[in-house]
Amino acid sequence: MTEQQKEELLEKIMIQHGDDLVRLAFQYVKDHETAKDMVQNTFIKCYQNLETFRYDSSIKTWLYRITINQCKDYLKSWNYRKTSVREFIETTVTTVLPSTEKQILKQAEKQEMRDHIFSLAPKYREVIFLYYYKSLTMEEITKITEVNLNTVKTRLRRAKDQLKEAIEEANIYG
Repeated sequence: MTEQQKEELLEKIMIQHGDDLVRLAFQYVKDHETAKDMVQNTFIKCYQNLETFRYDSSIKTWLYRITINQCKDYLKSWNYRKTSVREFIETTVTTVLPSTEKQILKQAEKQEMRDHIFSLAPKYREVIFLYYYKSLTMEEITKITEVNLNTVKTRLRRAKDQLKEAIEEANIYG
């Protein structure tokens, strides 16, 4: 593969998968700028290893795996521990324009659900995001997370149980 072909392929990959990867990275690092940095590192690794990609899985699955590994490495790093991460609310709350009470309540419910999802352990949050938000199959999630199918199913079930419990508790005390 020539350098020009490699660059053209990378550009196509970036256009096709960039936004999804930023959303995935955000699920881990909870900061938009850091998520963009993680994705930039993903594309650098992709470019460096494009010629060795074996097509055992899809490019999408490969990119998700690289992004997840980048995020996990970042979260383990000294830099992450030293810097204070902004609260999820500061980075995701959108300005609610003057609107009807119904729209405001709907926005509040979405925010509450995001908060519940972000309160899950990363391994549960990961499967919820990939299954429900990215509409990936269990088999695709297995490849991305590098855990067996039964583990993915168990994590998804436990995540749903924890979300259900948190929502019921919030309704009782809210």
